[in-house]
Amino acid sequence: MGRIKKPSQADKIYEYMTAHTSGITALQALKYCGCLDLAGRIRDLKERGISISSEYIKVSTSTGEARVKRYWIAE
Repeated sequence: MGRIKKPSQADKIYEYMTAHTSGITALQALKYCGCLDLAGRIRDLKERGISISSEYIKVSTSTGEARVKRYWIAE
């Protein structure tokens, strides 16, 4: 019996971004995909030829606001 290949973190992030058109942040990548290096996995996806856009957004924190990068699949 052959082993079933486990999806990579990049695969999980791609699936998340296709299901959530608003994109993904580093915190979401950690929470939903177990990924600590979102920028690295985005680079992997771009090397596969997937067009991904990004922007900095402000998010509320317990101490005020922070800027985080949000990535999404470009149309």
